[in-house]
Amino acid sequence: TIDLPPTTKEAGADAGPSAVGAILDIELPEGDNTAETQRERREQPRRRKLERSERISNRERRERGDRQDRGQRGGREGGDDQLAPIAGILDVQENHAFVRTSGYLPGSNDVYVTLGNVRRWGLRAGDAVAGAVRLPREGERQRQKYNALVRVDSVNGMTPEEAKSRREFGKLTPLYPSEQLRMETSAKAYTPRVIDLVAPVGKGQRGLIVSPPKAGKTMIIQQIAKAIELNNPEVHLMVVLVDERPEEVTDMRSIVKGEVIASTFDRPASDHTTVAELAIERAKRLVELGQDVVVLLDSLTRLSRAYNLAAPASGRILSGGVDASALYPPKKFFGAARNLKEGGSLTIIASALVETGSKMDEVIFEEFKGTGNMELRLSRQLADRRIFPAIDVNASGTRREEMLFKPEELRIMWKLRRVLGTLDQQSGLELVLDKLKETQSNAEFLMLVQKTTPSVE
Repeated sequence: TIDLPPTTKEAGADAGPSAVGAILDIELPEGDNTAETQRERREQPRRRKLERSERISNRERRERGDRQDRGQRGGREGGDDQLAPIAGILDVQENHAFVRTSGYLPGSNDVYVTLGNVRRWGLRAGDAVAGAVRLPREGERQRQKYNALVRVDSVNGMTPEEAKSRREFGKLTPLYPSEQLRMETSAKAYTPRVIDLVAPVGKGQRGLIVSPPKAGKTMIIQQIAKAIELNNPEVHLMVVLVDERPEEVTDMRSIVKGEVIASTFDRPASDHTTVAELAIERAKRLVELGQDVVVLLDSLTRLSRAYNLAAPASGRILSGGVDASALYPPKKFFGAARNLKEGGSLTIIASALVETGSKMDEVIFEEFKGTGNMELRLSRQLADRRIFPAIDVNASGTRREEMLFKPEELRIMWKLRRVLGTLDQQSGLELVLDKLKETQSNAEFLMLVQKTTPSVE
């Protein structure tokens, strides 16, 4: 007990706890405020935690703003920051992006790009980007596996400001091909001469080379590539080899001067799909700039197989074990071919395998059968008899060929078609090859046909 002086006892008799506390110089809780004080004490840890998290978020926001400022200034005001120049093809994924610096496949020297910077700089998948990355300072630990892009100097040879105002591929107007890509190179090169006659190729063509195994498909693709390089040097040529043998990749690179983008059969299916998607996006970006681009794909069947393995299962399986959703990405690739009203064109000539004994290959070919506007059919029977090029002249053709031929050439070609229609595969091809050997050019061949073929009205 505490003995209080008399004056204090008298004052305390009528005073509350606050008066007693004031006399004793201590704090005594009032009865009505006890619950409120306990609640405040319980809320104090939570309040301190909120204040701490707010301070951290503000600090992170300031640091992020500083990093963006350093990136916009390009390191000129960055003090000790050292920048290294980089260049490559931009590959945009679902939640991140990379600049592929060593080709079209992922590599250890790729550069990371945030999606925020992709939107801020107006970048698109397939862009050829040149810029700079910040190198780690001396003694600074590398926190990320990839260096981040901090500055963009050019996009497809333009400034970033110019690149933002370019056209968008999906909003351009597709038309039928109206300008022919001449394949004829020399009198002794019979394959491109036959293609010019029976299945002419125009700028913006979507063509299929339908081939059984060992029918000379690869040789025809190589000769088409060489003919395009010789006759159409203004065209940007890209050869995409998917699930191919390594020695054939080396052979193609030694023959073709254009871009050869390859993923050999010893790589996973995801690499095949990545290469094909980035290649077609690169072609679209070039077409947006008004260029004429030719993509030779070998083969559409193997690309569809790769998507069938790599794509997540949808639960709907077609005959042959083909997932229903696996055929959409290859169709998107093949369907990108078009001649554009606003300028530029994208030509895709892809090979499709038939007569392989696989039900899957048969289903894939049937899905793409009516999507092209040019078809070049190869014959296994002609190849077995060593008659090359093993082209089935009656089964090959181009839709709206009257837009590619001159009127005089078209009338003579119709005459030739009527004659070839009465012959079988071998006789028809041998007749064409014999007449080609007698002439030095296709123009001379057509004049010979005009003279020797009776007119049928």
